[in-house]
Amino acid sequence: MAATEALFAALQAEMRACRRCAEAGYWIQPEAVTQGRADAKMMTIGQAPGITEVVAKRPFNAGSGARLFEWLGQAGIDETWFRSTQYMSSVTKCYPGRAKGGTGDRVPGRKEQALCRPFLDRELHLVAPQLIIPIGRLAIELFFPRTAKLEDIIGTETRIESGAWVVPLPHPSGASRWHQLEENRARIQAAIRLIEKHYRRLYPAK
Repeated sequence: MAATEALFAALQAEMRACRRCAEAGYWIQPEAVTQGRADAKMMTIGQAPGITEVVAKRPFNAGSGARLFEWLGQAGIDETWFRSTQYMSSVTKCYPGRAKGGTGDRVPGRKEQALCRPFLDRELHLVAPQLIIPIGRLAIELFFPRTAKLEDIIGTETRIESGAWVVPLPHPSGASRWHQLEENRARIQAAIRLIEKHYRRLYPAK
């Protein structure tokens, strides 16, 4: 475990120092924003940090984070416990700036995602989570077909080659209408029940 923790710490330092996207001409505000431990059993994967995450140096820090942990709270998961014992990352690690239209943050492009993907692959390998919670379309597409509708994915689970279970959630941003629609709330509740099932399996004593 000590060797894994050393590799994990080295990876975190490498991600914080990374400037690949900036050097490729993409506007970003470094540095990488992640949180958690190498021995986590559960891992969340978001889209990219927002400006409040950069300031606080932790993922899902603002309003979307409050909604995310409201959902996880319904599964019996305490935010303070989760942040200190599990692992939180994202598809791209640095703040990508505001969208041109001014509504929300810019969505990292495919080339930016590709530049950052080796880091995510190494995170998944080192942490080896047993439950992965991808949050939002970009993260969900890592594990489900890009053409699949959220209506057909949220509330389902899949198992990947590593043996980890994957339970997706929609992006909890206030700018997103999907999770606010009445017809989608039942799907979110189904996802929460699946997360709770795995949480109870992984931590039966809690």
